[in-house]
Amino acid sequence: MSGGLIGFWRQDLGDRLEAGASRTELYSPSGALWLTRWAWVCLIVALTLCLAGGYHAGFIQVNSAAAAYPDWVWEWLTVLGDERVSFALALLFALRYPRVFWALILSAVVAIAYSRGLKTLLDATRPPGVLAAEAFNLIGPGHRRASFPSGHSVTAAVFFGVLIYHTPRSGLRALFLLLAVLVGLSRVAVGVHWPVDVAAGLLGGAIAAWIGARLAAHWAGPATELSVHLAFVTLGSILAIALVYNDGGYHSAARPLAILGAAALVVVLTQYLLLPTRRYWRSRPTPEPRD
Repeated sequence: MSGGLIGFWRQDLGDRLEAGASRTELYSPSGALWLTRWAWVCLIVALTLCLAGGYHAGFIQVNSAAAAYPDWVWEWLTVLGDERVSFALALLFALRYPRVFWALILSAVVAIAYSRGLKTLLDATRPPGVLAAEAFNLIGPGHRRASFPSGHSVTAAVFFGVLIYHTPRSGLRALFLLLAVLVGLSRVAVGVHWPVDVAAGLLGGAIAAWIGARLAAHWAGPATELSVHLAFVTLGSILAIALVYNDGGYHSAARPLAILGAAALVVVLTQYLLLPTRRYWRSRPTPEPRD
């Protein structure tokens, strides 16, 4: 019986991945143009900041203006750039839109090479390592090293950039773009990144999203490969578990992070285990009554 259940489970999930890959309501060729224009704007902003005022340009002004809003606003926004959050959110639609999920995976690989590579190579000092504590507003952990580029900004640009690439609705694209920019600004608001870091992070994330989405379009096979899909779903589930008990130092966001992590785990258990098992038992023939 267990062999029958496992075989049914694999077939059921495989069929659902194939059905998800055939959906077209989240695919639009104009999404690439949005990402290209966004990347150019980020590049212009980064260069303007550096040429006008140097690497630290604009930090005090943005950080001071952000202090007018409650700390929890910036904490909630900044955790959207946490890699664990991106994975947890992706789990909510991974089975329904496996091609988008695969594009996110490929984009993340490109983004990690960009972000971690430059951080290690440059090892720029963050605001807490340069400015006196009373000179700016610090919210959460006071990181001092590996400032360029902003990793949270890269992650947010990758996640929302892939969604921008695929959705055909201009209103949703504008919303996703706004959220990514707000995540970037939150890194200045919490006092751990210079504006140039953010612009460079959004730039790299937008480019990574474009590359990942293009690669996924031309190398779509793994999107419906059950073993590959389940490997990344398992990784995402582990990261979702971490959200339940680790807020990353942003305590005001602890509850929404825990709720998101729990919701992602419930979705995974329901879609990948409970529903296929239920369909298996319903598909079994009813025993003939004995005389």
